[in-house]
Amino acid sequence: MTQTPGLLTSTSQLLDEAIRKDFPILDRTVHDGKKLVYLDNAATSQKPRQVLDALNEYYERYNANVHRGVHVLAEEATALYEGARDKVAAFINAPSRDEVIFTKNASESLNLVANMLGWADEPYRVDHETEIVITEMEHHSNIVPWQLLSQRTGAKLKWFGLTDDGRLDLSNIDEIITEKTKIVSFVLVSNILGTVNPVEKIVRRAQEVGALVLIDASQAAPHMPLDVQALQADFVAFTGHKMCGPTGIGVLWGRQELLEDLPPFLGGGEMIETVSMHSSTYAPAPHKFEAGTPPIAQAVGLGAAIDYLSAIGMDKILAHEHALTEYAVKRLLDVPGLKIIGPTTAEDRGAAISFTLGDIHPHDVGQVLDEEGIAVRVGHHCARPVCLRYGIPATTRASFYLYSTPAEIDALVDGLEHVRNFFG
Repeated sequence: MTQTPGLLTSTSQLLDEAIRKDFPILDRTVHDGKKLVYLDNAATSQKPRQVLDALNEYYERYNANVHRGVHVLAEEATALYEGARDKVAAFINAPSRDEVIFTKNASESLNLVANMLGWADEPYRVDHETEIVITEMEHHSNIVPWQLLSQRTGAKLKWFGLTDDGRLDLSNIDEIITEKTKIVSFVLVSNILGTVNPVEKIVRRAQEVGALVLIDASQAAPHMPLDVQALQADFVAFTGHKMCGPTGIGVLWGRQELLEDLPPFLGGGEMIETVSMHSSTYAPAPHKFEAGTPPIAQAVGLGAAIDYLSAIGMDKILAHEHALTEYAVKRLLDVPGLKIIGPTTAEDRGAAISFTLGDIHPHDVGQVLDEEGIAVRVGHHCARPVCLRYGIPATTRASFYLYSTPAEIDALVDGLEHVRNFFG
């Protein structure tokens, strides 16, 4: 692997490579002995032994349904499940553990808010006289639910466009967010562009007109300190599988007073207080929004992931990824024909870099890289409006995490040279 001298200027910010030993899958070889280079962390992260052990221990020793039984296994499972809620609340600096709702992923969290507002009474109800605001850089999970709500209620859907360098165009913020706006929902860090959005400016304008704010933190929670009180949003959504946790577990944080006032989305066991054949009353939040058997083992795994990340320190993870991203941007910009889609500096961007390589289709780039053992993402990354905005069919995306290394970036650059040679 090649490395240009002097490019990696922030080695002091890099985490100890011993962390990689906690992740068994990173020892894998693929395609006849090629060492796995995993650069698809924006899609899902790998899991450390500590999380795998917690999942295994739960199923071996504590497996039972929660909240319902008086036997020892049920009580132990309930303690582990609710203990995970405590860990999430501390991790995001939530004022109350009761503001933490477990879902199956960030998509369900976003859909939950959209449906709550569609069924809500005033002053929260979204109807034909109101507006919904999103952005052009959203993941489909933060577009489609609002389209569905708009179609169902007649509310007007509006959005912020993108600048040529991959940032939000807020030049018309007062025209986009108006007195009619009920909800502003936007991503904190773009999964395709890597852009870190100016939360304070958007939240301030939303508060001026009395609109609620929902932040999709799926690409932020794994990579940087997340303080829901500092964000001053009304709701924050993220998912476990991108932050060393298992699949099947997501989080919605919401302000207590809102969760008390808003109606539930799903009905069933656990979310009720009383039920008759004529009517039902609902349990207090968070249980009001957690109908049926919840993702118990997955919550336990997420709690273990939070323990793992917290022991390392989110500030250290952020510094590590910033150094890697700075190095990766510089190296990638030296590849002939390569164009980064999004910010071309390491400032105000996350650790996901999307790019095109001349006229070579991203699917071909990804396939050749895979043959070299390098796992990247190709396609529109559930952000097709971004690709339409920039007139491209798709991109190749490399994304880094706490266990990524400069050597893996070098391997990516060498692999791209192989791609260029392969296609002449």
